[in-house]
Amino acid sequence: MGWQVPKPDAAEAGGLRSGPRRGPAAARQGAQRAGAGRDRVAWLIGWALVLEYTIGGSAVARGISPNLALFFGGQDSVPWILARHQLPWFDIIVDPCAAALVFVVTVLLCVGIKESSFAQGVVTVLNACVMIFVIVAGSYIGFQIGWVGYKVSDGYFPHGVNGMLAGSATVFFAYIGFDTVASTAEEVKNPQRDLPLGIGVALAICCALYMAVSVVIVGLVPYFAMDPDTPISSAFARHGMQWAMYVVTSGAVLALCSTLMGSLLPQPRILMAMARDGLLPSFFSDVNKQTQVPVKSTIVTGICAAALAFAMDVSQLAGMVSVGTLLAFTIVAVSILILRYVPPDEVPLPPSMQESFCLNQECDEERDRGLLGVGNCNLSQTKDVIVVVESVKDPLIDKRLHKGKMDETKRRKIASLSIGSVCVGVLILASSASATWLPFLPICIGCTIGVVLLLAGLSLLSWIDQDAGRHSFGHSGGFTCPFVPVLPVLCILINTYLLINLSGDTWMRVGIWLLLGVLVYAFYGRTHSSLIDVVYVPAAQADEIYRSSSGYVS
Repeated sequence: MGWQVPKPDAAEAGGLRSGPRRGPAAARQGAQRAGAGRDRVAWLIGWALVLEYTIGGSAVARGISPNLALFFGGQDSVPWILARHQLPWFDIIVDPCAAALVFVVTVLLCVGIKESSFAQGVVTVLNACVMIFVIVAGSYIGFQIGWVGYKVSDGYFPHGVNGMLAGSATVFFAYIGFDTVASTAEEVKNPQRDLPLGIGVALAICCALYMAVSVVIVGLVPYFAMDPDTPISSAFARHGMQWAMYVVTSGAVLALCSTLMGSLLPQPRILMAMARDGLLPSFFSDVNKQTQVPVKSTIVTGICAAALAFAMDVSQLAGMVSVGTLLAFTIVAVSILILRYVPPDEVPLPPSMQESFCLNQECDEERDRGLLGVGNCNLSQTKDVIVVVESVKDPLIDKRLHKGKMDETKRRKIASLSIGSVCVGVLILASSASATWLPFLPICIGCTIGVVLLLAGLSLLSWIDQDAGRHSFGHSGGFTCPFVPVLPVLCILINTYLLINLSGDTWMRVGIWLLLGVLVYAFYGRTHSSLIDVVYVPAAQADEIYRSSSGYVS
């Protein structure tokens, strides 16, 4: 078979670079800089998820004890060892019951993924039955009393749209369990099919049940008259249905226990993944041989969550969880735009595939030497190589290759500017719309500038082509995000607006957490990262290696 003139990307993958080749030291330094940049983003996402799950579990545990107190006849009748106490000289109310529940769930998670999943499935089914009961029985009461909750004197939106969105940002942690499915991908038999299906179906069912329960309860009791600790149970007790109060309380306890388990389950897996990348000590990546569960990470997560549930209030915890969740989701949405339009030219090769890559490189070099050697190749092969070299030097071919590279460089530059325009426009628009304390004119000017930048960036992203290798980036055959760029841009806009509407105290606590993460990364993760000495290869060549290692024919 004769040689053919390679395409620009194939030429780059094969080593036919038009410019001067980098030496080993320069290539290693460039790889280290690229790996450090990617490490920082990965660390920020992982550290935000740690905040989300650990504190989310603590907030849920803190809400279980008031519901359990109803079975004892109120907070005053709870046994002393489980009751809440206020520490002297401190404005802190400790909750031993919440900490004990976290330890119980931690032990259950250490037993094994099958056992904990079965227990969570049973609890979830019972919880769904209780929620259906709340909807049916609450609707019956609502039609009898005329839905008094919707007839308040200050209107249906007493705090306006901004107040509603601020509340949405605070209770956003109620939806953190859905990405738990993705964090357990290693323990799913068919993740490519089951993960998107499980997330989509679970999200649809829970959204329908959440909204229906909220509509019923808000209609039964005005928002200002609700008990913040036990809103659903107290709503039925207020209308004389004491027996229903115990049913609802049982469902609330089951729901919170299921949510607590779902919050603590993915956290050890995230720590294990970060430890495998070298960002955390290898202690967190140890998996128990009998239970196939990262027991050490689970125990550490349980201890931290129990300490937070013991000492912090629900309102403080909920805001911090929302910040961690929204930050992680926003970074992921921006990363989708980057991977679709301006993915990196070179990707890290896993250590398990570096040996096969080096063998392929040696084989290619030996083949080239054999073809160009005087005594080791026949005359026709030598002529073919000479023809290829002369053809590459042809002005017309060189012009076409140069033009293709220029067009691709121009497209990537436009895409980068468009993504930046979208991010800046979203930040200006969300900040201006949330600044209700400003005069009307500055708000209008800020919103106008933000809308112009946002729409300009979105229009350019919709107009230009996405990267040719976007669907085969990294491992081939995975599912991809639909409706790009509209869906990621909407996600960035909504999440940023919710983040800005959170309180200053919440941002101060989260700032301390992020500062702690910076210190951990600076003194450990930066120097122990697996990307420091990793081999970087062109993206197209990496995809071929992935396919060949998976049994596919290139």
